[in-house]
This record gives sequence, C-alpha cells and structure tokens, in this order.
Amino acid sequence: MSKQEQERSVSVELPDGSVLEFDEPVTVEDVAYDIGPGLGDDCRAGRVDGELVPPEYEITEDVVLEIVTPGSDDYVNLIRHSAAHVFAQALQREFPEAELAIGPWTDDGFYYDIAGVDIDEDDFAAIEEEMAAIIEADYDIERVHRSREDAKAIYEDNEYKQDVLETEAAGEDPISFYQQDGWQDLCKGPHVESTGQIGATKLLQIASAHWRGEEENEMLTRVYGTAFESEDELEEFLENRQKAKERDHRKIGQELSLFSIDETTGPGLPLYHPNGKTVLNELSDYVADLNRDADYREVETPHVFRTELWKKSGHYENYRDDMFLLDVNDEEYGLKPMNCPGHATIFDQGQWSYRDLPVRYFEDGKVYRKEQRGELSGLSRTWSFTIDDGHLFVRPDQIEDEVQSIMDIILNILDTFDLDYNVQFATRPEKSVGSDEIWERAENQLESVLESNDVDYDIEPGDGAFYGPKIDFAFEDALGRSWDGPTVQLDFNMPERFDLSYVGEDNEDHRPVMIHRALYGSYERFFMVLTEHYNGKFPPWLAPEQVRILPISDDQIPYAKQIKNQYLGDQRVTIEDRSWTVKRKIREAHDDRVPYMLILGSDEEDAGTISVRDRKEQELNDVDPDAFVDHLETEVDQRRTDVTFVQQHGN
Repeated sequence: MSKQEQERSVSVELPDGSVLEFDEPVTVEDVAYDIGPGLGDDCRAGRVDGELVPPEYEITEDVVLEIVTPGSDDYVNLIRHSAAHVFAQALQREFPEAELAIGPWTDDGFYYDIAGVDIDEDDFAAIEEEMAAIIEADYDIERVHRSREDAKAIYEDNEYKQDVLETEAAGEDPISFYQQDGWQDLCKGPHVESTGQIGATKLLQIASAHWRGEEENEMLTRVYGTAFESEDELEEFLENRQKAKERDHRKIGQELSLFSIDETTGPGLPLYHPNGKTVLNELSDYVADLNRDADYREVETPHVFRTELWKKSGHYENYRDDMFLLDVNDEEYGLKPMNCPGHATIFDQGQWSYRDLPVRYFEDGKVYRKEQRGELSGLSRTWSFTIDDGHLFVRPDQIEDEVQSIMDIILNILDTFDLDYNVQFATRPEKSVGSDEIWERAENQLESVLESNDVDYDIEPGDGAFYGPKIDFAFEDALGRSWDGPTVQLDFNMPERFDLSYVGEDNEDHRPVMIHRALYGSYERFFMVLTEHYNGKFPPWLAPEQVRILPISDDQIPYAKQIKNQYLGDQRVTIEDRSWTVKRKIREAHDDRVPYMLILGSDEEDAGTISVRDRKEQELNDVDPDAFVDHLETEVDQRRTDVTFVQQHGN
C-alpha cells in the first residue's frame, strides 16, 4: 500500500471491539455488506460515533460504528422519524395551508411543529385516518438531493425551512430530502424503506412551543405522536401512558397538597406546602446522616455571587445564557447554577497538607438555571432546585477508595428506596483537560470500583465531562421509566482554574483532584420520582401523615387524644374529629394515602385497645397500642418501604 493510500485508509470499530480497515470513502451499508450479505440486506441505518445516520452515509475518518437492523433498539427511532413525515403528509392532505417547521423523533415518539393552521385534538381522528391510508399504501421512502437553489425555491414561502437551510444545512449543497408518493420534506434522515414498515401510530396531544425554543420567537403548534413496529407494542405503551397519567406527580402533588407552582410567583419555582416540606426534611435528614457517617463536613454558600467567580470557574462562558444575572450597583452578579465554585473557594482559603486529604464538603445547595419556559414541567425541570451536593478534594492515590465510599452510600440509598437502576461509565471525550496518564489512571480506578461492586454497567465512550470521567446512575420507577439520579464525577479542571494545592510528602505543592457527587441528583427530581414510583403512597418514614385516628363518634374523641398523647407523641398523627360517618372517614384517609388508621369505638375504649387498618385495606382488631407503636417505630427507624403491621400480627 502506498503512502498516499495509507493516509486515505479509515478504521471502523464495531461494538464487539473488532476493527475493520477501509479505503475512503466507505458507506455504512458497504461496511455491513463487508461483514456479511445478510447484515448488508438488513442494514437500515448506522450509529456513527453516537449519531444515527442513513445507510448511504460516507465514512471518511476513523469511527465507532453500530449497524441498525429491524428489531434493534435504534430501529424504532427510524420508525418514529418516518411516522413524523407520515403525519406531516396526512396533515397537509387535510389542511393544505399547514406550514411545516421541524419534526424529529423523541425517546417515546415524535413531534412536529406547525404553523398556519388552527387544529385541536378533535382533528386527530381525520388526520390519523389519512396516516393509516399512507401506511397501508406502503409508499417507498426515498432519499433525494436537491441543489441549495432548488431547496430555497421549494421553501420560498416557509420561513422555518429557510431558517433550517441557513443553520443546520448551512454550507451543504446538495441538500438532503426524503420523499414518498410525491410528497417531500427537508431532512437528513434516516428513515425506514417504506411507509408500510412503520407499523402502528397514534397522535397523543397538542402543545405550544416557541420556534427554536427561544421565547422571543413566534409560538407554533406542536403535535405529539408515537409509533411502534406492532399494535401490541403500541397498546402496551398507551396502557403505561395512562398509568403514568394516574401517577403524575403534579396530580398527586395537588391531591396531597405537597407542592404548587403558581404563575404569580413565577414559572419553574416550586412552593412546598407543609406536607411536601415534611417529605423533603426526611430525605435531607437521611442523606445528612449518611454524609456525617462518611466524615463529610457541612458547608453553606450564598445563592448569588459576583460573576467574577463564574468567570474563574468557567461557568460564565459555558452557562451564561442559562444564568439569572443581576446588576447590583453597576456590578454584575449571578444566581448560582452550581455549588462547586463556592466549595472550591472554601478549600482554597485553607492550608492543606497531604495528611489532611481527603477533604469532604456537603451542602443541600439551592441552584438556579434559566430553562426555556416551554421545557419547564412540574418538579422534573424547574428554574430553582436543590442539589444534595458533595465535593471532595483528594490526592490522586485516594480516588479509588473515595469513589468506593461514595458507591457504598449510593447503593445503600438505592436499597433503602427499593429502586431499580442502570449505570453508565463515561470515558474521556475528544476535548478534555488533564494528562493522558491521570485520565488513564482515573478511568481504571472508576472501572475497578464498578467491577468490585459487581455492578452491571454500560460504557459510554467519549461521553465523560471535559474535566474528567464519570459514573452516572439512572433510577427506574414502578413503570419502568428511567430518570437521572446519582452521579460521581472526577474533575481535573476546577482545581487548575482555582489554583488549588496541598503540600505533599516532598514539601512541594501538588494539585488535588476534585470529586463531584450527588446522591439523589436533585431533591426536586428525586421527589418527583418517589411520588410517581410510590403513587403517593410514601413509606411510613416519609409519609407526611403517618397515622390518622378515626373516632367512630364524638364520644371517642377524648380517647383518641389519649391514644395520640400517650403513645404516638413522636409520630406524625392527626385526629379526624369531623362529624362524619366512619365509612367516610376511612375513605378520606385512603384517598390521602395515610399508611395507618386507628379506628376507635366504645369497645376499643372500654378494653383500652385499638383497631388498626392500613391503606391496603387490611384490618386487625383488639390491638395493644404498645404493640402497634413498637412496630411503627421499627418501620420508621429501619426506613421500610411498606406497611406491614396487619400482615405480620394478623396470624
């Protein structure tokens, strides 16, 4: 092979780690056929360095490649992308005046932003009928290329497509289009081969969205839909979606008076009611105990700093558009988007020896990030949220032990809440800071901790932060949905920016490594996960109201007060003293998801006993109050996730 040919060769790394060498250019489909004719025939797309691309995508440099075939995890994205086009074609059949903006796939379906037409969900049936006809016709979906001049002429009257041509497609000529049955859309793909391969579709809802997500831009109509390979998969999705609606934390939050978000006080700024604050306090006390047991020291930093701090940390450059900035006496300040610069400043104000390290700080720190209003959603995405933050300053040789300690805490938390999870290990990205040696050592140390804990994890090559590798946990709730959770991140950048140092054994200054870790992620999102995971039926130790005493008549109210004061002074207890029937009192307590009800009538008062009923509708009579209180205290102290008194004492 000549020198020129060697310079033109490209390496393609496959998911099994094997590497194929090709002379450029080579397409994704070429690679698939090189592996085998069957794979070539089945190739529908490729994931090149993490990006989903069509089969004809040309590979001109070394890449990591995964071939996408029917039935693979990525194939459903092709189906949904094609379904977005089918929706747009059907829409324009029904409403020719409709103006199309963009229509990508999402994690659970697709959406299309449109203008020029006023539609609502009553129009879905007619549009879905047209979509079904297009799918039934099984039109070929073909990629074609048009000159930039022709593309601009096609969209002469469509300002949104013109914007796409000037941004995403800037510099490209020719321009990629996909067409079916004479209808076409500006698109890079990839798609399935024909409309008949789309399977089952459903339009879900209508919302509003600013063009490009920018509030100064005009408001568009956004239509959400979904698509699957089969009707069975669609039906399962719709069933789970209905369950998710029933468990929606915003709905439960209102029913149980946990929190509210009021337009008068501001979007994305939750107000926690007494019930919600009780849950947050219990979560905070739990994690504070874990931190203190692990020798973390609590610190506190203000909500606002001079922007000089954010310039020093690099956040001003990278997060300025997402920060709330203030002008105070002609000086610029910013509400903090992160807690780490404050903790680094505290460390910098000390004199440290190698013997002093590791130094561990923790703070329940309130932070502020100016998300687009259209992206705000309950507690899952807010402007104001609290991170159970921890930052450690360690010697390089201490990384593995400290990460192991953090992992122990995280696994303890996951076990306490009985949450399933998945783990990703993200390695060095192309753009990063720090030496090859320290990155290799850090990655080996993180992976060693994962292996020693027998944790199943996926490697995300090149997905680490520019300042260091990381381990990310995602919670899985009762409906199988995944939510961002705990994280452990190594940072070689912040110590450099703040010129942090400690005196080593050699009496020279050395640079510490900073470890960022969050055990919940943020209180807001974790609160949301727990609310929906438990369907508002919080474990007794978290429940805002742990016991409700239900006197059968007003005559038993004095006995109810006696039981509360004598036995339940340390628990969260209320007495239902309204003049309701006992049946209504029980129903109300069930609706409020109270773990335990104590029903008191004249028989219980005469015998000095109680009747215990739990929210599972199990009941036990003639119970010694001491026996119940001892059991409840054990459930609370051990942070058990369920009510078990009647089950354990009923036999």
